[in-house]
Amino acid sequence: MGYPDSVLADDEVVVLHRHPHWKRLVGPVLILLIATFLAAAAAAWVDSLSWAPNAKAVVSAVIGAIWLLLVCWLTLWPFLTWLSTHFVVTDRRVMFRHGLLTRSGIDIPLARINSVEFTHGLFDRLLRTGTLIIESASQDPLEFYDVPRVERVHSLLYHEVFDTLDADER
Repeated sequence: MGYPDSVLADDEVVVLHRHPHWKRLVGPVLILLIATFLAAAAAAWVDSLSWAPNAKAVVSAVIGAIWLLLVCWLTLWPFLTWLSTHFVVTDRRVMFRHGLLTRSGIDIPLARINSVEFTHGLFDRLLRTGTLIIESASQDPLEFYDVPRVERVHSLLYHEVFDTLDADER
């Protein structure tokens, strides 16, 4: 699910487009693996019992339904949410869009940005991710979590803001 190209002006150029860091998907993948293992073990156990075939079929169907519910809720939903979250820097603004069923977003014109900061702890440094903090002229600082290669994004955004300010002064 891409961000809509229709939100870009005719001559606006995308400089950077990122989804949140893949570390957000580690938990859902682990849940998928554990749920699948447990469901397979339970189905094998039920199959080994000396129950009537109809009873085995009903219990296996219940196990399958519970597995499907868990996978959709705890694995598929977080993945689709990750996929539909976009951090975009153009030559004019910073855009953040998120949401699956209901969408929301914010646009910050580069000319209104006062400062750009980033933070990341040891684990985030190992994964090359972090939090990007953008302070604009009219709002409290906005924090964007789990931005991949946050230092590179920080530097790129700083240069884009600097280039925008230079262009406005000419």
